[in-house]
Amino acid sequence: MRISVLDAGSNTVRLVVADAEDGVPLPVHTAKWRLRLSEQVKPGEPIPEEAVEQLVDAVAAASRTATRWGAASPLAFATAMVRNAPNRQEVLRAVRARTGVPLCTLPGEVEAELTFLGARRWMGWRSGPLALMDIGGGSFEVAFGRGRLPDFVASLPLGAGRLTHEFFAEQDPPSPERVRALRRRVRHQLRDVAARIRWEGPRTAVATSRTFQQLGRLCGAPPGRHGPFVDRTLDSRALGQAVERLAALPAAERARLPGISAPRSAQSLAGAVVGHTAMKLIGLKTVTVCPWAIREGVLLRHIEDGASWWAEVTRLAEEAAPPDPVPLRIASGKN
Repeated sequence: MRISVLDAGSNTVRLVVADAEDGVPLPVHTAKWRLRLSEQVKPGEPIPEEAVEQLVDAVAAASRTATRWGAASPLAFATAMVRNAPNRQEVLRAVRARTGVPLCTLPGEVEAELTFLGARRWMGWRSGPLALMDIGGGSFEVAFGRGRLPDFVASLPLGAGRLTHEFFAEQDPPSPERVRALRRRVRHQLRDVAARIRWEGPRTAVATSRTFQQLGRLCGAPPGRHGPFVDRTLDSRALGQAVERLAALPAAERARLPGISAPRSAQSLAGAVVGHTAMKLIGLKTVTVCPWAIREGVLLRHIEDGASWWAEVTRLAEEAAPPDPVPLRIASGKN
């Protein structure tokens, strides 16, 4: 049996096709389509028509790819960039009508739960009480738990793309004052969540997401070509030094640093500030950079709890979502 998962994030649409015969998702094919929604959509604004067209094309291509690799229609979800858009429902309807793929959005807390499951399965039970951090383009997920699923989750509006738009859009590189202002925002919004996790006393802390992977590489972790089974850690002191290094450079020059890709260079500084501030508030000297995250969590829940789980969680997500304002049309990127 093969299962596919499609993740429409703020920068890319990613597809994973996996074998699931023995209860473990073993990837047989991965693919990605670059959208860069975070560059086209400001937080709180509708997704423009041109970006919707790109999303439709990418989802259609991913669906065809999944079929070629012997998987059914992907378990497809979009993250915070689409979830928080005022025209979210129209975007989801357009994708489904034109591709046949029932793309949905999941609450941030569900994303945190699924990411935690992926990290737990990768790290194993010996990791004990586990703390998780995941930086996306639009949101920052945090979780803690002692078992298979977390006991505590939080989703905060501290995504790297969102904060870059808000704090660094007018200066490249930003002034020290803007960097300090961003750090104050992160401390304010993370304070209570960090105190809860610090009180719980995690034995192990993990960081997931492409942002943390690139920051880990910048701080000396082995490159991706060494494979997923190489230990990769991120040190708080090294990350603090990376914040200073990134803040001194414009985005184009950050892309020349180890691990920092050109599409993510603009938001790398905001991601580093969020990650470093979170580690300081929680009291973490190091975190393990975990290669499994939300896509693997979706695969695992599907394998372990059956297909009815996905149908139920997407139904609940749709019922919980507020309707689009009426009248509302997909925004045009043209004036």
